[in-house]
Amino acid sequence: MPTHHAAILIAPQALHQALAEPGLLLLDASVELAAAAFDGDYRVASGEAAWRQEHIPGARHADLLHALADGAAGFSFALPSPAALQQPLARLGVGGARRIVIYDRHDGFWAARLWWMLRSLGIAAAVLDGGLKAWRQAGLPLAQGEEPGGGGPLPQLAPQAGFWADRQDVLAVVEGNAPGTLVCALSAALFDGSAVTRYARRGHIPGSLSHPARGLFDEGGRYLPAPQLARALGALLEGEQPLILYCGGGISAAATALALTLLGRRRVSIYDGSLQEWAADPALPMSTGAAPA
Repeated sequence: MPTHHAAILIAPQALHQALAEPGLLLLDASVELAAAAFDGDYRVASGEAAWRQEHIPGARHADLLHALADGAAGFSFALPSPAALQQPLARLGVGGARRIVIYDRHDGFWAARLWWMLRSLGIAAAVLDGGLKAWRQAGLPLAQGEEPGGGGPLPQLAPQAGFWADRQDVLAVVEGNAPGTLVCALSAALFDGSAVTRYARRGHIPGSLSHPARGLFDEGGRYLPAPQLARALGALLEGEQPLILYCGGGISAAATALALTLLGRRRVSIYDGSLQEWAADPALPMSTGAAPA
């Protein structure tokens, strides 16, 4: 199976060398999501304040919580329409960028989410492997405060088919009316319902496979090398069955989508509402317990 590490991931030293490139757009996609203390304890905040305190030189803050989300959707981080994204992306400078690199200050999931969003709009980007943690560990420079904004006009966005699934798509798979494999990217404890959850109900969507996204990274927060990544993804790489990935809010699932893309897996989509939407509707089924062996 082909690998695409060079096109999708960039190492800290390589990014450092590229900082002076004309047309480089560096985006910090960080969001602050607190650990749940009790069921339904969902606390999320913009990463803008932390970005002002510390970021890679030249990086602009990409606001996944507000500017790049549909606030009327009923769940966080909902994908806006292409028309609604046109101006926010233009203000970030996407239109004038020759090269886009995304990172975050946490576990790489937020960067993967923005990468998937841009990819679904026909915009190529790369992700800093290991994020800000890897940048710091490499002893590379950091900046504070605001960064110059603006950029050229953004050409009309070109949405690509097959990147996103909605509740009806998932329900069709659950009920056996459409082909597909549901994959939960949350931890095993969240999947089986033994851990406190941020969402309205514990557990997972019935029939899902459990593939925690954190298992795709090494101890330093970098994606595993291709052979190890293939072992971690296992049967998800086999066949052409459509994969619908989900988690709590379509964030951890994006890291799994990126890993699958690295290894050339096609027919992958993310359920945008994920458990924020699904678990909140008591009419939709939920299961607890481990997945069948």
